[in-house]
Amino acid sequence: MKLSAPAGFRWPAFGGQTALTAVPLERRQYQTSYVDTPDLRLARWGCSLRHRSGEGWTLKLPSGSDGPMLVRGEYTFEGEAGRPPDAALWIVAAYLRGAETKPVARLKTVRHPVRLDAADGTPVAEMVLDEVSVLEGGRLVERFREIEVELSAATSAATLDVILSELRSAGAVPTDPVPKYSRALGARAWMPPEVVVGDLGPLATAGQLVRHAIAASADRYLRQEPGVRLGEDPEAVHQTRVATRRLRSDLRTFAPLLEDASARELGDKLRWLGGLLGGARDADVLYARLKKRADSLPEEDRPAGAKLAAELTTDQHEARLHLLAGMGEDRYLAVVQSLVDAARSPRLLPESHQPVDSVAPGLLRRPWRRLRKQVRALDDPPADEALHEVRIGAKRVRYAAEAVAPVLGRRTARFARAAAELQEILGEHHDAVVTGRLLRERSTGAPSEVAFAAGELAGLERAAADRARSEWLPAWKRLHKAARALDL
Repeated sequence: MKLSAPAGFRWPAFGGQTALTAVPLERRQYQTSYVDTPDLRLARWGCSLRHRSGEGWTLKLPSGSDGPMLVRGEYTFEGEAGRPPDAALWIVAAYLRGAETKPVARLKTVRHPVRLDAADGTPVAEMVLDEVSVLEGGRLVERFREIEVELSAATSAATLDVILSELRSAGAVPTDPVPKYSRALGARAWMPPEVVVGDLGPLATAGQLVRHAIAASADRYLRQEPGVRLGEDPEAVHQTRVATRRLRSDLRTFAPLLEDASARELGDKLRWLGGLLGGARDADVLYARLKKRADSLPEEDRPAGAKLAAELTTDQHEARLHLLAGMGEDRYLAVVQSLVDAARSPRLLPESHQPVDSVAPGLLRRPWRRLRKQVRALDDPPADEALHEVRIGAKRVRYAAEAVAPVLGRRTARFARAAAELQEILGEHHDAVVTGRLLRERSTGAPSEVAFAAGELAGLERAAADRARSEWLPAWKRLHKAARALDL
């Protein structure tokens, strides 16, 4: 939590009914140098990279916010002031894309820290009053004072309210949770990032809809990409892969409005990128699925099931190494640059100048008719591979519907949800089939207890596939009904 501290502000005494004890800590003084590109790419994406005397380098990434609370991922590195560490630059490589970094701001800070303890002596928070001087060369260009309250993990919201009430009574003023770096740079740091999704107005053209859809996927990819490099959460790989798949689908949906050569070139790049991410994502999904299944086995069989799941960690590791190697290639950053360029200025045809509401229904009708033709051609019962193809078609219909829903309204949104339901059911079917095949492979030559557990798990996967087979046709009928409501 950040607050502004007016001239003359003094720490409140606490104590009394607050049941908190303020413990003054040693005053500290340090100088901080921030580096960025000349156009402040890091700042505009919500990141910062700094060197602070006595602390080394710190990279901060945006990880979400809730009202006035500021929550950011923070990573520290050793190194001298004049050279940003390669490990830090690697994490934000998608934002930099080879651009040179240089010092862009220098701050001198005098910090007055205070620890707040509960009645039993347990620390609940640390507060600091920072007196910050912004320097250009040797010249003072700005000065401000701010308070930061950093909570301990177990501190309750009620205790936070007490702390804030005391601080405000002492004269502290609520303020936006703007990092010191952004405040020092001023308006330039508050400019939007390179990719801006924006809103579609009532008079939007078809071209604006295309730009909106491409920008949404590019923004999603770029915001999740550092998480892929860090490897702390498999969801980052999932989200970047979804972004590439959605964008490839959008290129097909909007083909009548895009220059064919540029759309085809970008599609080829996205296919390579999706393949790079796909191996890591598939390995994560298989491991998580098998581990969950193994936990459901009878107690005496769980160790063998856990052993089967643990074997997949090798596959995960190898897939991640392959992914990181690909992300280290020059080709990779060129693909990311193509994403940024397409989001900012897609190559549109003259037809894109038409009003969006006159074009959007036809854009949705094309993938829907292809899916309907796929389903009509299915055997009875359909083969596993054929259902997988229907799932891919349902996903393309869903993405197309979600792309045009902002201009076509609620019925299109309902149609998109129905397509998502069908995609999810068939996705469960596909995952069950793939996992069952893997288990049969892993059981060959395995010790008897492992082979037995693999058979149990394979039986669970077959049951899951059968459930999905019983559910997909009703889901298809619901989607078909939603399509009729749209007159598709």
